[in-house]
Amino acid sequence: MAVGINDDPMMPRQFKIQRLKRDTVDTFSMELKPVSDPKEFNFLPGQFNMLYVFGVGEVPISISGDPTKPEKLVHTTRAVGNVTNAMDNLKKGQTIGVRGPLGTSWPVEKAEGNDIILVAGGIGLAPLRPVMYYLLAHRESYGKVVLLYGTRTPGDILFQKELENWRSRLDLEIHITVDRGTGSWRGNVGVVTNLIARAPFDHLNCTAMVCGPEIMMRFSALGLQKRGVDGKDIYVSMERNMKCGIGLCGHCQIGNIFVCKDGPVFRYSDIREIFTRREF
Repeated sequence: MAVGINDDPMMPRQFKIQRLKRDTVDTFSMELKPVSDPKEFNFLPGQFNMLYVFGVGEVPISISGDPTKPEKLVHTTRAVGNVTNAMDNLKKGQTIGVRGPLGTSWPVEKAEGNDIILVAGGIGLAPLRPVMYYLLAHRESYGKVVLLYGTRTPGDILFQKELENWRSRLDLEIHITVDRGTGSWRGNVGVVTNLIARAPFDHLNCTAMVCGPEIMMRFSALGLQKRGVDGKDIYVSMERNMKCGIGLCGHCQIGNIFVCKDGPVFRYSDIREIFTRREF
């Protein structure tokens, strides 16, 4: 948990916007710093915060920054609703409310010694970026590290400079695909699940972490299982309909599961039946 967090989990702390970055046409990143002490914000890869735009409302957004650099709190989101559109109009120096960190995390420590395969769809790369930072900071503790990333078009690719830097490393396997190869794109074309069949990893010694649209996560899990990965070694992140962030309102309840409290990161074998429900 964050150092110095309020005793009341429903009370946001004020953070100042230190930096704003436009990632794509409709996606942006914010670097935040607490208005008062503490100077650091410790979190685990996969956790999220509830971000509050004063006078507008609150939304859950995964932390997309580096967990080894807690002095920088970064969120990446798409402007798709009232709150995120209002957030997109904020300027450097303005304040925003933060509650968190909340939720479960990716199993980075449990996965030590394994090959790691990350499968991301669209903005789903943002919640997995802290995993990449963590893996690189502890690279000697893991086997192969493979990132499979898919977007709609080349213009929707997030963190392009970072991806280029990662692709230049000999100890990482980075594969990117787009649904439509517009412009000068000469890379893979097709859905990200197509990349799983030829990804280099040991299915018997592997931990997979998947984040993206729910249908993409479902077919990614099926593709990984077809490669021989056990469902207990596949993890998915489900930031779905969360509102309070602490399991009080029931807005994100699915059966006996509260996504905000029991997740957002789940072992796929534990929630496999949810993905087969027609109404899901």
